[in-house]
Amino acid sequence: MTELDTTLDTTRDPNAVPQQRQTAGPPPGKDTGRPRLPHVPGFAHWPAQESPKRAGKAHRDRVPRTAHADFTPAEDRPDAVTAVRESNRGRLTDLTPIRVGRMAAGPFAFLRGTAGLMAFDLARTPTTGIGTQICGDAHAANFGLYGDARGSLVIDLNDFDETVHGPWEWDVKRLATSLILAGREAGADDDTCRRAAYDAVGAYRRTMRLLAKLPVLDAWNAIADEELVSHTDAHDLAGTLDRVAGKARNNTSGRFAAKSSETAADGSRRFLDAPPVLRRISDTEAAAVAAALGEYHGTLPPDRWPLLARYAIQDVAFRVVGTGSVGTRSYVVLLQDHRGEPLILQVKEARPSALVPHLAAAGFKTEETEHEGRRVVLGQKRMQVVSDNLLGWTTVNGLPFQVRQFRNRKGSVDPAALSPDQLDDYGRMTGALLARAHTHSADPRLIGGYCGKNDELDEAMTAFAVAYANRTEADHADLVAAIRNGVVGAEMGV
Repeated sequence: MTELDTTLDTTRDPNAVPQQRQTAGPPPGKDTGRPRLPHVPGFAHWPAQESPKRAGKAHRDRVPRTAHADFTPAEDRPDAVTAVRESNRGRLTDLTPIRVGRMAAGPFAFLRGTAGLMAFDLARTPTTGIGTQICGDAHAANFGLYGDARGSLVIDLNDFDETVHGPWEWDVKRLATSLILAGREAGADDDTCRRAAYDAVGAYRRTMRLLAKLPVLDAWNAIADEELVSHTDAHDLAGTLDRVAGKARNNTSGRFAAKSSETAADGSRRFLDAPPVLRRISDTEAAAVAAALGEYHGTLPPDRWPLLARYAIQDVAFRVVGTGSVGTRSYVVLLQDHRGEPLILQVKEARPSALVPHLAAAGFKTEETEHEGRRVVLGQKRMQVVSDNLLGWTTVNGLPFQVRQFRNRKGSVDPAALSPDQLDDYGRMTGALLARAHTHSADPRLIGGYCGKNDELDEAMTAFAVAYANRTEADHADLVAAIRNGVVGAEMGV
């Protein structure tokens, strides 16, 4: 395991160069007796053809870092009600009132449900043109704890429904904005909220520059685990993370099955009906989901097949998911081993990323997606150091789905419930995590070269975050008014 104090410590001097082992080689100009080997596609050139750091700096000529403060709503910008209705298109109509009700809970919840609206706005702001695999929905509540195959807990991004190849700065701006809104909801003053956003961007920038200076394998394998809190100077957050970790360790398939299923006379298990969140489905629908696990099986590495071969499928139920995904088709599949121990898989509909319609306006090509579930799974694997070892995808009744473990010791911090002295700690931690995630598909030297040494980018993106948070609060107020006036249906408190 890579030691985090040499990889993700964002409080160190970002200009300090870590000691690296020198590669042995012949003195310059010495004849080695062998002609230079040909360049092989997929590998770097030798000698290097250009400096990624200089290339990153060159992007500042076209898009100065101060330009990231810009946000002026476009005249053709959809209003809040139109945006919500558009995002509900294709969802199950009986569940959309629950989704609207959750979004109406507050401006932060509204932001969580409107990744497409924010992408519309971001596409009309300056973009560097530097692409990477982005989360697409990197708000502050989409970071959390989950278990790896060895039982350890890892802290990282944990929601990838919107993931695409796109502008790295979109993720950073969404994170900074969400911290402003979460802080306001928690009752923090303006300076505290602004500091949290500023610290998140600063941690992103410093982490990117630090990873750029490390040996490639060290940077690539930097583990984002429970110890990260001490390496981003997030001491006030430590107690909260300890409590979340304690709950996460108990958040397992076994506990969920014990509360949500019962044992039949033949020893098999069946889900209990608990509408609207958990409900039984028809035999035909359950059979279709179970049969789709055959396709899912083929998307897993063959070394996982013997593991699944030791579990028998017991039952399938429908389960409503979180704010942004409410209304999509989502199932839980109950498996059982020879000892009666359960394993639950989530089979969740994978809709096209809400960012795709807006990428072209930002200068990014959109490639045809072979399978939306595959897009989500591969995007997650590109961004996480450690991923669920049962991630896969399938098709149910012609619709694409992703498949993953359910209740895999997951835990999350509610950023809107953090105290003011914890909010900026959380901002630093999430900013560092986001930078690490981006470096798996973009050279940190390139983004780090653009970000630079000073805080110009930090100040600019914080100014954007404040302005966009204000706009989100106005959008949320418009949605609440529409619900009150009966324009939009909403089911509150579910």
